[in-house]
Amino acid sequence: MANYSFDQLLTAADFDAVLSIARKEQKDLDWRKLSLERQKQQYAENAVEISTELAAKQAELAALDGIIAGLPEGDLKREHEKRRRRTEYSISLLTDRKTNYGAVALLEKEYDLERVLRELEETAAFITELQNRRPGEL
Repeated sequence: MANYSFDQLLTAADFDAVLSIARKEQKDLDWRKLSLERQKQQYAENAVEISTELAAKQAELAALDGIIAGLPEGDLKREHEKRRRRTEYSISLLTDRKTNYGAVALLEKEYDLERVLRELEETAAFITELQNRRPGEL
């Protein structure tokens, strides 16, 4: 625990005021922790889903390239070229989703969660130390 200036608090009211602030912060951190845990779970599920879908679209694009290369000019070739453009667009969207909701975002949520857990530990230690140093009623 950090070295706090508890000696600057002179009355029980001073301690109570700081305790009130610290407890509110602890509740806020508990809420943030819950939110991050849920986001982490959702992002973990999304990461797998997005990666799978992206791999399928990339395979589809490769297949379309092979088909288009073997087709003569005409309506069928233009139809496959349109499908290829839609597939490329889907890949682009999935790549963006992967960045925002996939493995990278999952790692970011894990990092955020660990930071909140450490803040909760420090806040709990701070509250305990405040309670231990609080003077009794006069």
